Amino acid sequence: MSKRQTQILEAATRLIARTGVRGLRVEELAAEASVSTGLIYYHFGDRAGLMRRTLAFINDRAEHYTEPEGGAAEDPRTHLEQMLLLELRDEPGVVENSTAWGEFQASAKFDPELREQLRRATAEWVEYAADLIRAAQDAGTVRAEVTAPAAAERLTSLVEGLSGRWLAGSLELERARGLLREAYELELGPSGN
Repeated sequence: MSKRQTQILEAATRLIARTGVRGLRVEELAAEASVSTGLIYYHFGDRAGLMRRTLAFINDRAEHYTEPEGGAAEDPRTHLEQMLLLELRDEPGVVENSTAWGEFQASAKFDPELREQLRRATAEWVEYAADLIRAAQDAGTVRAEVTAPAAAERLTSLVEGLSGRWLAGSLELERARGLLREAYELELGPSGN
């Protein structure tokens, strides 16, 4: 991806976080990104293409900032816990990304193409979490009777819900993180199983 494309997608993410998907205007995006509207259309084709690429950009950024420090943790259970907790941080990039993701979710009801793209991205995240749970079961750090796909679905859904409440100001960040840790233990069993 070119530097200009990245610049445009970063600006699109900022604007979507502030005004929502339906509120994004290409002219405003051009001003935010300090580029011409023609350049946006050149790189992304049309507004739908821009939305698809912005959602993919948001998803890619989340994959990068949720990677535990130093790469994959030795224990898959620890890796999963760190990955989920890294979604709940008061850092500008995380807040912007999470807010924009929530805006895409809210708009997906009215846009079948976005809905499908969100469904696929969410399914990939859930499957990655389920793979980590299975690996932790193999390592003996998660109870064997845990159904990995269902546990992954519940945990990732909880992260999204807690993030939404925290971003809306109805839940303190540390409380959200504490609730996630408690749910993690309830879902997977005590660590050192």
